Amino acid sequence: MNLVKIYDTTLRDGTQAEDIAFQVADKIRIAQVLDDLGIHYIEGGWPGSNPKDIAFFKDVKKVTLKQAKIAAFGSTRRAKTTPDKDSNIRTLIQAEPDTVTIFGKTWDFHVREALRISLEENLDLINDSLVYLKQNVGEVIYDAEHFFDGYKANPEYALQTLKAAEAADVDCIVLCDTNGGNLPYEIGAIIDEVKKQIKAPLGIHAHNDSECAVANSLTAVEHGAVHVQGTINGFGERCGNANLCSIVPALKLKMERECISDDQLKTMRVASRYVYELANLIPNKHQPYVGNSAFAHKGGVHVSAIQRHPETYEHLRPELVGNVTRVLVSDLSGRSNIMAKAEEFDINLDSKDPVTQEILENIKDLENKGFQFEGAEASFELMMRRALGTLRHFFSVIGFRVIDSKIHSDDMALSEATVQVKVGGKIEHTAAEGNGPVNALDNALRKALEKFYPQIREMKLLDYKVRVLPGSRGTASMTRVLIESGDKNGRWGTVGVSDNIIDASYQALVDALQFKLLQDAGSE
Repeated sequence: MNLVKIYDTTLRDGTQAEDIAFQVADKIRIAQVLDDLGIHYIEGGWPGSNPKDIAFFKDVKKVTLKQAKIAAFGSTRRAKTTPDKDSNIRTLIQAEPDTVTIFGKTWDFHVREALRISLEENLDLINDSLVYLKQNVGEVIYDAEHFFDGYKANPEYALQTLKAAEAADVDCIVLCDTNGGNLPYEIGAIIDEVKKQIKAPLGIHAHNDSECAVANSLTAVEHGAVHVQGTINGFGERCGNANLCSIVPALKLKMERECISDDQLKTMRVASRYVYELANLIPNKHQPYVGNSAFAHKGGVHVSAIQRHPETYEHLRPELVGNVTRVLVSDLSGRSNIMAKAEEFDINLDSKDPVTQEILENIKDLENKGFQFEGAEASFELMMRRALGTLRHFFSVIGFRVIDSKIHSDDMALSEATVQVKVGGKIEHTAAEGNGPVNALDNALRKALEKFYPQIREMKLLDYKVRVLPGSRGTASMTRVLIESGDKNGRWGTVGVSDNIIDASYQALVDALQFKLLQDAGSE
């Protein structure tokens, strides 16, 4: 079976996405993760376009990669010059990558309007640029920009551009859906026509403007492509590039095409979240294969079924891509959800135990009031343990007060919180300031408890979300606060609901601290 080579362009095309920028050190770290994942080509950037990319190609030479080839990206030579005198071509060679990828125009509309040269001159640009690069670089890939749109506009000329590349003995010709507007049936039909005249290995580079980048990439492979370009998490300009986190599992597990190993595939979720982390973006929980919700089950009927046979509601085993089955709890939950969560938390619970029904009724009552446990599993575990009487009493909050003050209208508001906590028989009364009332309350609680539980210093508040619940009470509406906390061992979510945002935040903060202490006690 032919190997499908995976070409990652996260570090170049991916950085063209809005809100995404990587420092050189970030790009090196991502390259190492991609190499561990089994990616065949890592496109590091366009060395002729900016100093950051030049620095990447210099620094990446100091890193030992297991298998990945580093590719540099650029364009064909400019008109009215020769390849050996073109600064872009020279910079590509000077970067000393393993592979060079250049793009050229295949759409006659672009040749006339963007380059403003004749169609024949464009063919020369493509051919002699690639011939020169082949003489100076070990491997050369040609990206046929706007190929599918160009083919639909002028199929004869689009094919002539591919023949100009093939005549240069290029290693692979990549057909690009640059505007991302083509549909899978068009991609397949056009590739079938290309194969009648082009014998060089073919690849696909798809954008996601019509939500078809993954489907178009898989269709291309089905019709003979042996090289797929994309980005981790689908990062890219406009609506993004083809998402390798979906393409690779589909190739490997559904189309049975060799690309990366089984063990490498199990690190797909880790790689996805690592890139999100360095991009300073919150992972998309609904992302197929690697998202937190990809194998999450909420309806009681679903949960009951997957406990007998996971494939009843899962298209593949999540462990194959490094993910896990998750059971959510909500007002849609049944006994099976509660039992599954109890097993997950290592809580001994009998399905016939009246406490099980009590927990279920409690969940439905709380969610009716506005609580949501889908993103707050730590609060749910604490609630279960309270109902069972197995929750260790680490501390209690006797009371708190939060004061916001602004002395002058132009001044920043000042926030101060005072708390009284009881640990054992001792009462600690303390105060702290913060950037806003919630931060002040968080600081005061930590300050009071760290004297008794120093490990709280390891805990960080990672995310804080506030949602005003639907209703007609205006500023008196109920508010739900979801907090994500974490330490070196993991992350956990907690929830609070009140018509007072400070009280809702207090509930979630206290649960977060309780859960941290519970986890640490369990690992002792």
